[in-house]
Amino acid sequence: MNRSERKPNRLIDEKSPYLLQHAENPVDWYPWGVEAFAKAKKESKPIFLSVGYSTCHWCHVMERESFEDPRTALLLNTNFVPVKVDREEYPDLDRLYMTFVQSTTGRGGWPMSVWLTPDLDPFYGGSYFPPVDRYGMPGFNTLLTSIARLWQTDPQSILDRSALFFQQLNSAESVKTEGSLPSKDAANRCFRWLEDSFDRDFGGFGNAPKFPRPVLLDFLFNYHYHTGNEQALAMALFTLRKMAEGGIHDHLGIPEKGGGGFSRYSTDPFWHLPHFEKMLYDNAQLAISFVQAFQCSGDSFYAEVADDIFNYVLTDLASSEGAFYSAEDADSLPEQSSSVLEEGAFYRWSHEEVLRLPCSRRSIELFSRLYGIRPEGNVLNDPHNEFAGLNILKKESSIEEIGRIFSMREKEVAEALEEVRLALHNARLARPRPFLDDKILASWNGLMISALARGYRVFGDKRLLLAANRATEFLLSTLYNRHTGKLLRRYRNGSAGIDGKADDYAFFVQGLLDLYEADFDPRHIETAIALTETVILLFEDTIKGGFSSTASDDTSLPARMREEYDGAEPAANSVLAMNLLRLSEMTGEERYNEKAENIFKAFDSILDTNSHALPAMLVALNFWEQKKSLTILNGDPASPVMQELKRAPGRRYLPGNVTIHASIRQVVKGLDVLEQIEESPAIPRAYVCLDRACQLPVSDPISLMALLSNSFRETEGYPQ
Repeated sequence: MNRSERKPNRLIDEKSPYLLQHAENPVDWYPWGVEAFAKAKKESKPIFLSVGYSTCHWCHVMERESFEDPRTALLLNTNFVPVKVDREEYPDLDRLYMTFVQSTTGRGGWPMSVWLTPDLDPFYGGSYFPPVDRYGMPGFNTLLTSIARLWQTDPQSILDRSALFFQQLNSAESVKTEGSLPSKDAANRCFRWLEDSFDRDFGGFGNAPKFPRPVLLDFLFNYHYHTGNEQALAMALFTLRKMAEGGIHDHLGIPEKGGGGFSRYSTDPFWHLPHFEKMLYDNAQLAISFVQAFQCSGDSFYAEVADDIFNYVLTDLASSEGAFYSAEDADSLPEQSSSVLEEGAFYRWSHEEVLRLPCSRRSIELFSRLYGIRPEGNVLNDPHNEFAGLNILKKESSIEEIGRIFSMREKEVAEALEEVRLALHNARLARPRPFLDDKILASWNGLMISALARGYRVFGDKRLLLAANRATEFLLSTLYNRHTGKLLRRYRNGSAGIDGKADDYAFFVQGLLDLYEADFDPRHIETAIALTETVILLFEDTIKGGFSSTASDDTSLPARMREEYDGAEPAANSVLAMNLLRLSEMTGEERYNEKAENIFKAFDSILDTNSHALPAMLVALNFWEQKKSLTILNGDPASPVMQELKRAPGRRYLPGNVTIHASIRQVVKGLDVLEQIEESPAIPRAYVCLDRACQLPVSDPISLMALLSNSFRETEGYPQ
C-alpha cells in the first residue's frame, strides 16, 4: 500500500505542520495528551515519544527509514503507544525530556526518541536511530524488540529505574534557595571563555558543527562597550563577517524578490556547508547582531547584511495577515519530476548549471571566482559525499580583488556580478521550493518585532516599522486575551491554541518595548505591563527563584522547569530580567527592579561557575549594575525636529539607555521625572536623566548625542 492509499492516523486533525507530515504514516500516532496517556495505562504499555520539528533533516530521514516502514510500524503499534510532539509547539516538554536524554547519554538532538512508562517517567532515550545497526548505534527495530521484551518479562525493573529521573528533578526543584548576587567577575570569566574557544581563522566559538548563537555576539558588543576591550569587538565583527561570507548565508537575496537570510548552522568550521533549514528565530536575532555590528563599527557591510535578512523575512516568511511564519525546510525535491527529497537541493549548483545561465562568459567567470564555483564542486568536508560535483555559494574574494585580477572598474564588476546573481535567483525560482512551516509562534514573532523595530531606529526604513506594527497587531488580535491577560502560543489556518510559555511572554514583551522606543505608541507599554503582570502571577518560581518555563495553571506536563541556558534562543529568564529592568526605568515601578534582582540571585551559581551559559543574562546584569540613562523626548511626535531627536539615540550602540516620550504619562503614573516636564512645548526637547536626575533639555540631535556620550562616560564598566 503506498502512502496516498493509507488511512490517516490521529495526527490528521492537528495544526502542527510537523505532526501533519506524519499523519499518513502506518504508525498509529497519538498527539501528546490524555487520550494517549489513558491508552497506555489501560493496556499497560510504554509510550514511545518522538519529538522533532518540520524542517529538521534527520527527522525526515528517520521518518523515511522507520516510520514509513510497515514492519517498524507494526512493532510500534503492537508494543507501544506512539506519541508525536512538535518541539516548537511544546518547547517546555521538549526541554524536560531532553534533560533526561542528555543526562543519560551525554548528548541530545532531534529527532528525540524517548521511552516512557504509562506514568510518563522516562527510562530510555536517544536522538536519531538508524533502522538497522550502523554508525555504531543500535538499529531502531532492535531497540523496539529489546524494550518490548524487557517490558513484558520484567516491567518492575523498568519502573524502579524510571522513577529516579522525576524524583531527582523534583527534589532539586523543591529546595528553596537563598541566592546572593553573582560575582563581579562573572562577565570577565565569560569573556575569557569566549577568547579561549574563539576560532581565529574562521570566527565563531568551538568546533564544528558551528551555530551562530547571537546571544554571544550581543554579550561581546556589550562587554566591549563597557570595558573598551577591543578584542571583544573584533571577535564579534570577525565572526559575523565570516558567517556572512560563508555558505550558511544565502547569497541570492534580491530586494523585494526574496531569498537571502541565514541557515540554521554549519556542519563544518568554515561556515560553508549548512544544514539548510532557515529559522525565523535565527534570522531575527542575527538581524539584531548585524544592526549592532553596524552601530559599533560604522561599516556599511553589516548594514547591507542586516537589510538582506530583513528582505528575506519580509518576502519569504511574511504571512498575508502580517505575522511571520516559522521556518523553511532543509530538504526539497531536486527537480520537478523527482519524488525523493534531498538536503540542500534548492541551494546547490553544478558548474554546468551555472555555465548555462543566460549571461556572458566573462560575467560567469567573475561570479565563479567570487563565490568559489568550481567544475569539481567546492564542498570539501562532505562526510557522506552527498555534494560531490556540486557548489554551495561562498564568498572567497571581494569586488575590489576581482577588479584588480580582471583589470576592470569596480562598477563594471558589480554590474556583472549582479547580472549572474539575478539569473541564478530566477533559475532557482523554477526549482521546487523547500517546505514552508507556516505556523505562527508568539515567541519567534516577538523576536522579529524586536529586530524590525531596532532596524528602523538605526536605518529609518519605514517599511520595517510598518511590518513590526502589523505583526504586533496580529498577535494582539489572535493570540492575546485582554480580559485574562494571557497569551496563546501558536496560530495556524485560522486557529489559535496552546497556552503561552514563558518565552512567548518574554520575547513578545521585549518586542513591545523595542517597538515603543521606535514609535512611542503608549499602547505598547500598556500591553507590556499587562503581560509582565501575567508572567509574575503565573510563571514566578517562589521556591527556586526566577520564572518557570510553564505556567502554574498548565497541567499538560508532569513537571515544571526553568530554562538555564542562552542557546539558539535566549533563556526566558534572561529576557525577562532585561524586560523588567527596562520597564522599571520607563514606569518608575521599583517592584520590577526587585523581580529582576531576584532572577540574578536565582541564577547566581551558574553565573559564578559557568557564566558563558547565560551571556544574555550577563548583559541584563550589567544593565542593572550600571547607572541608568533615561532619554525623555517631549513635543509633537510627528514634527521633523522630533523625528531627528528620536533617531539620534538609535544611531549609536547605547546598551544602557532607555528612551521614552513624555506622552507615556497616559499609561504610567509612577515616573517622578515626568512631573518636572511640561506637557506640550512649542519646540521639541530631549532630556537625558542619569539615575533619574535630569540635565537641562536640548533641541537638536548633536547636542543630544553629546549629552548621551557624557552620561555614559560616568557609568562604571566591568572590573578588570
